[in-house]
Amino acid sequence: MFAAGALLTMAVGAAAAAVPAAATQSPSTGSEPALSPSKGQSYPSRPIRAIVGFVPGGSTDLIARQLAQKLSESLGQPVIVDNRPSGAGVMAAVMAKDAPPDGHTLYFGTISALATNVAVQARLPYDPVRDYAPITMTLSNPYFLVVNPAVPAGSVKEFIALARARPGQLNYSTSGTGGGAHLGVELLRSMARIDIVHIPYKGAAQATAEVVAGHVQMSFSQPSVALPHAKAKRVKVLGVTGRKPLHSWPDAPPVAEAGLPGFEASSWQGVLVPAKTPKPVIDRLHREIVAALHSPEIERRLLADGSEVGGGSPEAFGAYIRSEIAKWTRVVKEAGIRVE
Repeated sequence: MFAAGALLTMAVGAAAAAVPAAATQSPSTGSEPALSPSKGQSYPSRPIRAIVGFVPGGSTDLIARQLAQKLSESLGQPVIVDNRPSGAGVMAAVMAKDAPPDGHTLYFGTISALATNVAVQARLPYDPVRDYAPITMTLSNPYFLVVNPAVPAGSVKEFIALARARPGQLNYSTSGTGGGAHLGVELLRSMARIDIVHIPYKGAAQATAEVVAGHVQMSFSQPSVALPHAKAKRVKVLGVTGRKPLHSWPDAPPVAEAGLPGFEASSWQGVLVPAKTPKPVIDRLHREIVAALHSPEIERRLLADGSEVGGGSPEAFGAYIRSEIAKWTRVVKEAGIRVE
């Protein structure tokens, strides 16, 4: 299928060239004493690889590179981003699973690889719960429920009422079948008891552009994609799919407040390591990653993009992954969704 050695050499070389200088050097640091997870070796003892299952420039890649620079400084070893794009991030997940469990491989996993893949694909070559040790969630991105300005609804309640009055006549766009936005709208359909038609597109930007153009009426759009259109009044933001309003658009109330208690749908990502990584290494990585997430420059950028900043415990992230698998598996089963 592919030559793994050649791919690794090419991807690591390209990633190393793209990482800022601070992330490819080995500055001295006295912030933490050396750890001895096994055989007396200090951690980290060599460069660290950060595996990302998407192309450079995407949201997962950007946060990985920002954290890589900070971790290079705090850990005293270069952290090199290794992009391994493939369908729903499967290749990256397998590579991370098969890496030595010594803390020198980080995996930037997302909702697709760690939760929705389980729900929509019959067989996966990895187990999101068994094969990894969670470190922390880095961020979550609730969606904005956006509609074209011509849609006669000024709130989520009014949109639900409109959809009930016009069953099968309203369309919604997503970035693709089985993705987080698609499953989020399917959850809305189920809880609100509405019949709206799914139109999948190739990417979040195109899905939102179709709402702007009036070709579809509604979408669950990522804040970073929707905000420029909302500020220009090319779409109306009726609500946010998280538990609270977002810093970047505080006037959008949670969808749950529209008579749908418990409704929540967010895209999210976090850092994991291979299963059986020593606990002292996990603890060290957790401290350094959380500190980096809450550094002024990274936290400010995430909030401006409409993200909720993570930083919870490994145990909380693991529990959240398990809950998301159960939640979206139920939604997929009820909606009869399958991805070939």
